[in-house]
Formats: sequence, C-alpha cells, structure tokens
Amino acid sequence: MDKPLYTMAETAKLLHVCRGDVYKLHNAGLLRCLKLGSLKVRAEEIERFLKESEGKDLSDPYNVKDIAIEKAPR
Repeated sequence: MDKPLYTMAETAKLLHVCRGDVYKLHNAGLLRCLKLGSLKVRAEEIERFLKESEGKDLSDPYNVKDIAIEKAPR
C-alpha cells in the first residue's frame, strides 16, 4: 500500500465495497480506525483485516461465519 493512512472512502475503494460497508465493519469492531478530523484506517490495519478475514463471510459483520465449501455434484 502506498500511503500510511486511508480515508473511509479510500478504504472502501481498496476493499471494493461501498463506504457504508466500511463503517459497518468499523462499528462491528472488525476494522479499527483512528480519528484525525475524520475517520482514517492505517495501511497495516487494512492488511491485518484482510488476513484475519480470509475464509470468512462478512456479509453481515455482526454475524461473521466461515465460508462453507460446497462440493461439486458428480
């Protein structure tokens, strides 16, 4: 990542989600932020979040589940 801090909008762009989803992740305690005028996310926090969220269904950040692996029919 090129910058040490990202705005919520920049974080949303990096994660390919809408800005509201980034706020939901923060409010659910899954993505830590700091406030310098407005909420910002450290690059290291984005990387941590991605590593810890791998294999998880975050559609509902208040009810995180493991992604179920479906077997292909024979």
